[in-house]
Amino acid sequence: MLLTIPEVLNGDQVKQARQLLDQADWVDGKVTAGHQSAKAKDNVQIPEGHPIAAQLGEMILGALGRHSVFLSAALPLRVFPPLFNRYSGGQSFGTHVDNAIRQVPGTAHRIRTDLSATLFFAGPEEYDGGELCVEDTYGVQRVKLPPGYLVLYPSTSLHHVTPVTRGARVCSFFWIQSMVRDDGHRSLLFDLDLSVQRLSRDLAGNATAEQTAVQLTGVYHNLLRQWAEL
Repeated sequence: MLLTIPEVLNGDQVKQARQLLDQADWVDGKVTAGHQSAKAKDNVQIPEGHPIAAQLGEMILGALGRHSVFLSAALPLRVFPPLFNRYSGGQSFGTHVDNAIRQVPGTAHRIRTDLSATLFFAGPEEYDGGELCVEDTYGVQRVKLPPGYLVLYPSTSLHHVTPVTRGARVCSFFWIQSMVRDDGHRSLLFDLDLSVQRLSRDLAGNATAEQTAVQLTGVYHNLLRQWAEL
Protein backbone atom coordinates (compact mmCIF):
# COMPACT_ATOMS: atom_id res chain seq x y z
CA MET A 1 0.00 0.00 0.00
CA LEU A 2 1.35 3.39 -1.01
CA LEU A 3 -0.34 6.15 0.97
CA THR A 4 -0.10 9.94 0.92
CA ILE A 5 -0.69 11.51 4.34
CA PRO A 6 -1.42 15.27 4.18
CA GLU A 7 -0.45 17.92 6.71
CA VAL A 8 1.74 15.86 9.00
CA LEU A 9 3.45 19.18 9.75
CA ASN A 10 1.65 22.53 9.63
CA GLY A 11 2.92 25.65 7.90
CA ASP A 12 4.65 27.07 10.97
CA GLN A 13 6.47 23.79 11.61
CA VAL A 14 7.61 23.57 8.00
CA LYS A 15 8.86 27.17 8.14
CA GLN A 16 10.81 26.49 11.34
CA ALA A 17 12.26 23.31 9.87
CA ARG A 18 13.38 25.08 6.69
CA GLN A 19 15.17 27.75 8.73
CA LEU A 20 17.02 25.12 10.76
CA LEU A 21 17.85 23.01 7.70
CA ASP A 22 19.37 26.06 6.02
CA GLN A 23 21.79 26.36 8.96
CA ALA A 24 22.77 22.68 9.08
CA ASP A 25 25.99 21.01 7.99
CA TRP A 26 25.46 18.62 5.08
CA VAL A 27 27.65 15.63 4.19
CA ASP A 28 27.78 12.99 1.46
CA GLY A 29 24.58 10.96 1.63
CA LYS A 30 26.44 7.68 1.13
CA VAL A 31 27.19 7.64 4.89
CA THR A 32 23.89 5.86 5.56
CA ALA A 33 23.69 3.79 2.38
CA GLY A 34 24.19 0.03 2.20
CA HIS A 35 26.83 -1.48 -0.08
CA GLN A 36 24.53 -1.80 -3.08
CA SER A 37 22.58 1.45 -2.74
CA ALA A 38 25.78 3.48 -2.20
CA LYS A 39 26.57 2.87 -5.89
CA ALA A 40 23.33 4.61 -6.91
CA LYS A 41 23.11 7.36 -4.29
CA ASP A 42 24.06 10.95 -5.04
CA ASN A 43 22.77 13.49 -2.50
CA VAL A 44 23.73 15.16 0.76
CA GLN A 45 22.46 14.53 4.27
CA ILE A 46 22.63 15.95 7.76
CA PRO A 47 24.84 13.64 9.86
CA GLU A 48 23.04 11.25 12.17
CA GLY A 49 22.99 12.66 15.69
CA HIS A 50 23.42 16.26 14.54
CA PRO A 51 21.58 18.58 16.99
CA ILE A 52 19.36 19.97 14.22
CA ALA A 53 18.45 16.45 13.06
CA ALA A 54 17.61 15.52 16.65
CA GLN A 55 15.47 18.65 17.17
CA LEU A 56 13.54 18.22 13.94
CA GLY A 57 13.28 14.48 14.49
CA GLU A 58 11.47 15.09 17.78
CA MET A 59 9.09 17.47 16.01
CA ILE A 60 8.29 14.87 13.35
CA LEU A 61 7.88 11.97 15.77
CA GLY A 62 5.60 14.09 17.95
CA ALA A 63 3.44 14.98 14.95
CA LEU A 64 3.27 11.36 13.80
CA GLY A 65 2.23 10.24 17.27
CA ARG A 66 -0.80 12.53 17.04
CA HIS A 67 -1.73 11.76 13.43
CA SER A 68 -4.59 9.27 13.34
CA VAL A 69 -4.12 8.32 9.67
CA PHE A 70 -0.43 7.51 10.17
CA LEU A 71 -1.15 5.48 13.30
CA SER A 72 -3.93 3.53 11.58
CA ALA A 73 -1.97 2.86 8.39
CA ALA A 74 1.46 2.09 9.86
CA LEU A 75 0.53 0.50 13.20
CA PRO A 76 4.01 1.54 14.32
CA LEU A 77 6.02 -0.45 16.84
CA ARG A 78 9.28 1.47 16.38
CA VAL A 79 10.23 4.46 14.23
CA PHE A 80 13.83 5.06 13.14
CA PRO A 81 15.06 8.56 14.07
CA PRO A 82 14.27 10.75 11.03
CA LEU A 83 17.13 11.61 8.66
CA PHE A 84 17.29 14.55 6.27
CA ASN A 85 18.50 14.75 2.68
CA ARG A 86 18.82 17.31 -0.09
CA TYR A 87 19.14 16.89 -3.86
CA SER A 88 20.26 19.65 -6.23
CA GLY A 89 22.43 20.20 -9.30
CA GLY A 90 21.37 17.00 -11.08
CA GLN A 91 21.68 14.75 -8.03
CA SER A 92 19.54 11.60 -7.92
CA PHE A 93 19.21 8.20 -6.30
CA GLY A 94 19.05 5.22 -8.64
CA THR A 95 16.81 2.20 -8.26
CA HIS A 96 17.37 0.38 -4.98
CA VAL A 97 15.61 -1.32 -2.10
CA ASP A 98 16.08 -0.22 1.51
CA ASN A 99 18.07 -2.36 3.93
CA ALA A 100 15.86 -4.84 5.80
CA ILE A 101 17.44 -4.16 9.21
CA ARG A 102 18.66 -0.83 10.58
CA GLN A 103 20.81 -0.27 13.68
CA VAL A 104 19.51 2.68 15.67
CA PRO A 105 22.58 4.92 16.16
CA GLY A 106 23.95 5.10 19.69
CA THR A 107 21.79 2.23 20.95
CA ALA A 108 21.74 -1.56 20.97
CA HIS A 109 18.38 -1.52 19.19
CA ARG A 110 17.71 -2.63 15.65
CA ILE A 111 14.50 -2.25 13.71
CA ARG A 112 13.05 -4.26 10.85
CA THR A 113 12.12 -1.85 8.06
CA ASP A 114 8.54 -2.72 7.13
CA LEU A 115 7.62 0.75 5.87
CA SER A 116 9.59 3.60 4.34
CA ALA A 117 8.51 7.22 4.72
CA THR A 118 9.45 10.46 2.98
CA LEU A 119 8.32 13.82 4.39
CA PHE A 120 8.61 16.78 2.04
CA PHE A 121 9.90 20.23 3.08
CA ALA A 122 10.23 21.90 -0.33
CA GLY A 123 7.20 22.66 -2.50
CA PRO A 124 6.89 21.06 -5.96
CA GLU A 125 7.24 24.51 -7.57
CA GLU A 126 10.66 25.01 -5.96
CA TYR A 127 12.46 22.36 -8.01
CA ASP A 128 12.31 20.38 -11.24
CA GLY A 129 12.66 16.60 -11.16
CA GLY A 130 13.10 14.94 -7.79
CA GLU A 131 10.09 12.65 -8.08
CA LEU A 132 10.11 9.64 -5.79
CA CYS A 133 9.25 6.71 -8.08
CA VAL A 134 7.99 3.60 -6.29
CA GLU A 135 7.41 0.34 -8.15
CA ASP A 136 4.35 -1.57 -6.98
CA THR A 137 1.88 -4.06 -8.41
CA TYR A 138 0.11 -1.25 -10.30
CA GLY A 139 3.27 0.03 -11.97
CA VAL A 140 5.55 2.92 -11.12
CA GLN A 141 3.99 5.53 -8.80
CA ARG A 142 5.57 9.01 -9.08
CA VAL A 143 5.38 11.08 -5.90
CA LYS A 144 6.10 14.79 -5.40
CA LEU A 145 4.19 16.37 -2.53
CA PRO A 146 3.58 19.76 -0.88
CA PRO A 147 5.61 20.74 2.21
CA GLY A 148 4.48 18.92 5.34
CA TYR A 149 3.02 15.98 3.39
CA LEU A 150 4.33 12.43 3.82
CA VAL A 151 4.30 9.33 1.64
CA LEU A 152 4.33 5.87 3.18
CA TYR A 153 5.16 2.73 1.20
CA PRO A 154 6.41 -0.83 1.79
CA SER A 155 10.18 -0.99 2.29
CA THR A 156 10.23 -4.05 0.06
CA SER A 157 9.50 -1.78 -2.94
CA LEU A 158 12.10 -0.90 -5.53
CA HIS A 159 12.28 2.89 -5.75
CA HIS A 160 14.40 5.77 -7.00
CA VAL A 161 14.58 9.58 -7.03
CA THR A 162 14.82 11.29 -10.42
CA PRO A 163 17.55 13.94 -11.04
CA VAL A 164 16.85 17.40 -9.63
CA THR A 165 17.63 19.78 -12.50
CA ARG A 166 16.52 23.06 -10.85
CA GLY A 167 16.31 24.18 -7.25
CA ALA A 168 16.64 21.83 -4.32
CA ARG A 169 14.52 18.97 -3.03
CA VAL A 170 14.67 18.80 0.79
CA CYS A 171 13.05 15.93 2.66
CA SER A 172 13.15 13.81 5.76
CA PHE A 173 13.19 10.04 5.40
CA PHE A 174 12.92 7.22 7.91
CA TRP A 175 11.65 3.69 8.43
CA ILE A 176 8.98 2.08 10.56
CA GLN A 177 8.81 -1.35 12.12
CA SER A 178 5.12 -2.13 12.22
CA MET A 179 3.30 -4.29 14.74
CA VAL A 180 1.97 -6.08 11.62
CA ARG A 181 4.80 -7.00 9.26
CA ASP A 182 2.70 -8.20 6.30
CA ASP A 183 1.69 -5.35 3.99
CA GLY A 184 -1.50 -7.14 2.90
CA HIS A 185 -2.61 -7.59 6.50
CA ARG A 186 -1.83 -3.95 7.33
CA SER A 187 -3.83 -2.77 4.31
CA LEU A 188 -6.80 -4.90 5.34
CA LEU A 189 -6.73 -3.53 8.88
CA PHE A 190 -6.43 0.05 7.60
CA ASP A 191 -9.43 -0.36 5.30
CA LEU A 192 -11.44 -1.96 8.08
CA ASP A 193 -10.52 0.80 10.53
CA LEU A 194 -11.53 3.50 8.05
CA SER A 195 -14.84 1.73 7.40
CA VAL A 196 -15.66 1.55 11.09
CA GLN A 197 -14.81 5.21 11.56
CA ARG A 198 -16.97 6.23 8.58
CA LEU A 199 -19.88 4.10 9.77
CA SER A 200 -19.70 5.60 13.25
CA ARG A 201 -19.43 9.13 11.93
CA ASP A 202 -21.97 9.12 9.10
CA LEU A 203 -24.66 7.00 10.76
CA ALA A 204 -24.35 8.20 14.33
CA GLY A 205 -27.61 7.60 16.21
CA ASN A 206 -28.66 4.69 14.00
CA ALA A 207 -28.98 1.68 16.31
CA THR A 208 -28.27 -0.91 13.59
CA ALA A 209 -25.23 0.98 12.35
CA GLU A 210 -23.89 1.35 15.87
CA GLN A 211 -24.29 -2.39 16.52
CA THR A 212 -22.56 -3.18 13.23
CA ALA A 213 -19.71 -0.81 14.12
CA VAL A 214 -19.22 -2.64 17.42
CA GLN A 215 -19.11 -6.00 15.64
CA LEU A 216 -16.64 -4.74 13.03
CA THR A 217 -14.49 -3.23 15.77
CA GLY A 218 -14.39 -6.68 17.34
CA VAL A 219 -13.28 -8.20 14.03
CA TYR A 220 -10.57 -5.52 13.72
CA HIS A 221 -9.11 -6.22 17.14
CA ASN A 222 -9.30 -9.98 16.76
CA LEU A 223 -7.37 -9.78 13.49
CA LEU A 224 -4.86 -7.43 15.09
CA ARG A 225 -4.50 -9.90 17.97
CA GLN A 226 -3.67 -12.67 15.49
CA TRP A 227 -1.22 -10.67 13.36
CA ALA A 228 0.53 -8.29 15.77
CA GLU A 229 4.13 -8.97 16.85
CA LEU A 230 5.27 -7.02 19.93
